[in-house]
Amino acid sequence: MTSTPLPTTPGAPARRWRQAVLALVGIALFLGFIALGTWQVQRRAWKLTLMERVEQRVHAAPTPAPPSSQWLQVNAADHEYLTVSLQGRWLAEKTVLTQAVTELGAGFWVMTPLQQDDGTQVLVNRGFVPQDQRSQWLATPLPAPTPAAATVLGLLRMTEPDGGFLRSNDPAQQRWYSRDVAAISQAQQLPRAAPFFVDAGLPGPQGAAAPTSAPSWPRAGMTVVRFHNSHLVYALTWYGLALMVAGAGWYVARYERRRR
Repeated sequence: MTSTPLPTTPGAPARRWRQAVLALVGIALFLGFIALGTWQVQRRAWKLTLMERVEQRVHAAPTPAPPSSQWLQVNAADHEYLTVSLQGRWLAEKTVLTQAVTELGAGFWVMTPLQQDDGTQVLVNRGFVPQDQRSQWLATPLPAPTPAAATVLGLLRMTEPDGGFLRSNDPAQQRWYSRDVAAISQAQQLPRAAPFFVDAGLPGPQGAAAPTSAPSWPRAGMTVVRFHNSHLVYALTWYGLALMVAGAGWYVARYERRRR
């Protein structure tokens, strides 16, 4: 007696192949979303640590700005928003204006080098001026700030290279869209300029710009120390997508078992 082979369902190999591919894609998506969610959790921890560190720096007692012997070690992680003090003589004729948008509206930061006793220069953001004062502050010769010899108290900031969004700095036309220390120093012929600049004045509570009713310009103390922190939302989004992929995989597997 001969046995009859069982009939093969048409398309079964192709269906199994599609199921295997879908399973691999689902696993890859699940692991990818889990990895992205975990990365956002780590980023949130880093951001909270940074915010705490910056808050301590902003409200700490001022220290002398890093000397030239330490400039190579100055970095954002260890020095940005550090409260520092400077002494020197203003080089008012080398002032530049860089584009700014503040709570007072659009305008410019007044960037003037401070010549220190050791022959080095530090660019100081003396504060904000409105747009209608651009021609006044770019007039030649510029009046020296009073007093010409000064002590500056402010926050150490890192350079902002390359310009603004879709705009490049144009030194020849005196159009600066970022506080690019190296480019400004080269354009203004500052041979021993620090790789950072200092925002004159200190911000108000909670990192907001310091309130003032003084009508004089430039308006100092307008540094806003505020960090965007949405990492928890991003983490929950990625983990939610991972759960959705897992749920879809369970539903497909259950459906295939029923078909069998």
